[in-house]
Amino acid sequence: MAPVAKVGGLADVISGLGKALQKKGHLVEIILPKYDCMQVDQVSNLKVLDVLVQSYFEGNMFNNKIWTGTVEGLPVYFIEPQHPAMFFSRAQYYGEHDDFKRFAYFSRAALELLYQSGKKVDIIHCHDWQTAFVAPLYWDVYANLGFNSARICFTCHNFEYQGTAPARDLAWCGLDVEHLDRPDRMRDNSHGRINAVKGAIVYSNIVTTVSPTYALEVRSEGGRGLQDTLKVHSRKFLGILNGIDTDTWNPSTDRYLKVQYNAKDLQGKAANKAALREQLNLASAYPSQPLVGCITRLVAQKGVHLIRHAIYKTAELGGQFVLLGSSPVPEIQREFEGIADHFQNNNNIRLILKYDDALSHCIYAASDMFIVPSIFEPCGLTQMIAMRYGSVPIVRKTGGLNDSVFDFDDETIPMEVRNGFTFVKADEQGLSSAMERAFNCYTRKPEVWKQLVQKDMTIDFSWDTSASQYEDIYQKAVARARAV
Repeated sequence: MAPVAKVGGLADVISGLGKALQKKGHLVEIILPKYDCMQVDQVSNLKVLDVLVQSYFEGNMFNNKIWTGTVEGLPVYFIEPQHPAMFFSRAQYYGEHDDFKRFAYFSRAALELLYQSGKKVDIIHCHDWQTAFVAPLYWDVYANLGFNSARICFTCHNFEYQGTAPARDLAWCGLDVEHLDRPDRMRDNSHGRINAVKGAIVYSNIVTTVSPTYALEVRSEGGRGLQDTLKVHSRKFLGILNGIDTDTWNPSTDRYLKVQYNAKDLQGKAANKAALREQLNLASAYPSQPLVGCITRLVAQKGVHLIRHAIYKTAELGGQFVLLGSSPVPEIQREFEGIADHFQNNNNIRLILKYDDALSHCIYAASDMFIVPSIFEPCGLTQMIAMRYGSVPIVRKTGGLNDSVFDFDDETIPMEVRNGFTFVKADEQGLSSAMERAFNCYTRKPEVWKQLVQKDMTIDFSWDTSASQYEDIYQKAVARARAV
């Protein structure tokens, strides 16, 4: 949950959707592990509750310390297990050898907290495999105890990550292995293990993913083995495009910018471009030289070979390129360190191979174009943020990119929705063509480009639309439950 515990886009979704639903008048409460590495200074009124919550795990009952606080106005419960394994005192959020065990414990403890609180919950909304255990636990364990008022919504943000393990490991949190290790329940479709995401798909009342196009893609090879399960449960599965936090990402109020600006006054954008050039020691021979931005994790999914090509193509086209991002894969990190060394004496190319939140705001504001050449992209937030800051996106047509960016030269769609440049095949030729078209428009049709920038800045990418869609499916699920 941003900004208290952020690894990637999931954290922004929890905060953004939660705040949007809260604004619509709903009581929204978040439950998180109390990570030792979370940003405690981002939590207001953090305190320990004087309650004892015990939860079952590995044949024993364990105490959990329950903390409460608010994060950007949202009430949050933090669960601190009193378990000898110190599940969430590891100095990192994910990536531990026992992640399956850690999050199975958390899922059971979170349900126990709700059960013991006596709350009459309408919707329990779980995200990704780490909380996928909640769905079978709720229906196979807690509903039998009388805690059955809620309906379960499960959102999978990326089907690459499914949470598989030997079937016997389900018993840790009190699930019946024999009952669940079946092809129509939690047995993985190809690996002879159990699959947490499959269990959530089977047991949840609502299953969503983060864009309509990705919802179509995962019904085929994009489902990473779960496509048949999704087809069986297709009536309760849909894609809802994520929004962005338009308070955090707002060029007219952004405290990180040299000059704040809006669509009616683009002088501020030019000033931010000049400021970033000075900060990064980029050449500024002529102010109108196009600046291409890219902010990403350098992993295969993001199209690293195309990002590399975009750097060289920008140099060939006479533009400037700024990359902000790092890779957890040593080989990829070394490759881009080599590219950075190659361009170290080139005043038009800068690679900053780490993540820097403040600098990311400055790059969005300074760049004229923004590259997102993903191999697959469930939703993508950077293209939406870029447009909000007047940086025209150049993206591959996949997943949420296909649902949010529409090609400027596509005469089959209305001009008013055309907002960027797209390509279809994940190859250098397609990306080069899209970049050439963007550069051509920028350099030869400045007034047309200005109108495109202004149009992009006024598109509504807030959470309001997404929250309304979630509100609708929540209400239908609750209505069906009450009709039973």
